[in-house]
Amino acid sequence: MIEPSQPNFNPSAQFTQFRQAIARKDFLITAEVSPPKGSDPTHMLEQARSLKGRVHAVNITDSSRAVMSMSPVAASVLIQQRVGIETICQLACRDRNRIALQGDLFGAAALGITNILALTGDPVKAGDSPDARSVFDYESVRLLQLIQKLNQGLDANSKLLPHQGTNFLAGAAIDPQSPSWSGLQKRFERKLNAGAQFFQSQLITDFDRLDKFVHQVANQSDKPILAGIFLIKSAKNALFLNKFVPGVQIPDHIIDRLAKAKSPLQEGIAIAAEQVQMAQQICQGVHIMAIKAEHLIPEILDRAKVSII
Repeated sequence: MIEPSQPNFNPSAQFTQFRQAIARKDFLITAEVSPPKGSDPTHMLEQARSLKGRVHAVNITDSSRAVMSMSPVAASVLIQQRVGIETICQLACRDRNRIALQGDLFGAAALGITNILALTGDPVKAGDSPDARSVFDYESVRLLQLIQKLNQGLDANSKLLPHQGTNFLAGAAIDPQSPSWSGLQKRFERKLNAGAQFFQSQLITDFDRLDKFVHQVANQSDKPILAGIFLIKSAKNALFLNKFVPGVQIPDHIIDRLAKAKSPLQEGIAIAAEQVQMAQQICQGVHIMAIKAEHLIPEILDRAKVSII
């Protein structure tokens, strides 16, 4: 029996809002959503629903801080299919060699994921399985170069792909507060030359430093910079971040402000909204992180008076 031919179907056709917003030079708004540590996506999907219509895309983490969680590809597909909100799928080199990276990228493309944030990945010793074996066959720059090849219809060995390439919008992470200014410049240039189309920063508290980075380094390109804004829920939360998250240094004046507040959480929301407004004056977007409290991100956006419309 001959089956009737099926019309061509592009599963990613509806998920290009982020790419279009970049082209229009809109002020970009993304938010981070963490996959579950288990197989039930209910809570993750609820958090994502609270962000629909408020952000251009949600950024799905890949076992952030080396703490095991659901595959970011699976989580991204679930959110796109069940919530209808565009995703940026993080992919870290820590746990995959080049064979697995290519396999996951092909699967992501086939399932309608259009945006990838290429990461090296946090060291396993920082996470919940410190005895796990790291891979690091590639790091973020080489992963960006790989995505460039796949987008051109070539594999990692520059051989023609027999079953179609990909069409990803690839992004990269940056840390404008890095103590090495020359190292920051070189890293940015390498990622830019490797094909990064947008840059998402680590948590920002020094906006003078961000301004210097944007105007002295990033302005050499037309690629958008999204400032990392973190909802700090209390002084205790700030101290935890300073101690356990690499590269984070919450200044004393913010810790003191949170410690003196009648409602530390509300004060944290106010601080995040103020930081969004500061970022508006410097760069082309914000990436908001509110771990386990993603439903509060709309309140931050309301206070900052920003929207995607």
